[in-house]
Amino acid sequence: MAEDLREFLDEHSLVEAHLLGHSMGGKVVMQFAAEHPSRVAKLIVVDIAPKAYPPSHPPLLAALRDLYLQAFKSFGQIDAALAPAIHEASVRQFLLKNLARDPGLGFRWKIDLDAIIKNYDELTKSIVVKEPVNKPACFIRGGRSKYIQDEDLPLIKQMFPRAEVLTIPSAGHWVHADAPDEFLKIVTDFLQDPK
Repeated sequence: MAEDLREFLDEHSLVEAHLLGHSMGGKVVMQFAAEHPSRVAKLIVVDIAPKAYPPSHPPLLAALRDLYLQAFKSFGQIDAALAPAIHEASVRQFLLKNLARDPGLGFRWKIDLDAIIKNYDELTKSIVVKEPVNKPACFIRGGRSKYIQDEDLPLIKQMFPRAEVLTIPSAGHWVHADAPDEFLKIVTDFLQDPK
């Protein structure tokens, strides 16, 4: 996925960019910064550390895979079908954003769900950094989330020595959805800071 990001930047003639990623997207931008530091102006990583994580999503992925999307006529029906396996309404609503209507066929996934399932173990691995990434970095964590723990801070600083770690106490893992105003202020202030 880091290489997909490189290809995107190349296709759009972007020599350098500010990068922001949440969760798996955070892992992607960290890995990209490790492999292509000259292409990164500033890095924002939301609620994920550069460490390996235990596999926690296979039941969720199985629930998505097991849906026969052509049988549904509305997003509400799909939401109701997912509710027994995915209890949190906010998570279901997030996942439904990955659906598209196919005229005459019902719904389809916009994401390559089979590829995610097949490569899930790769997604849980730690970031590989050959040398520290000396770029301005802001790690934003949710105070009610367990994705970035205090014991992760030394690893973050080792890999990203210019990193600052900020916590939004009222937010869970979906930091940007739980506390959009605080999140926007942190991101804006970080990007506008001349250092």
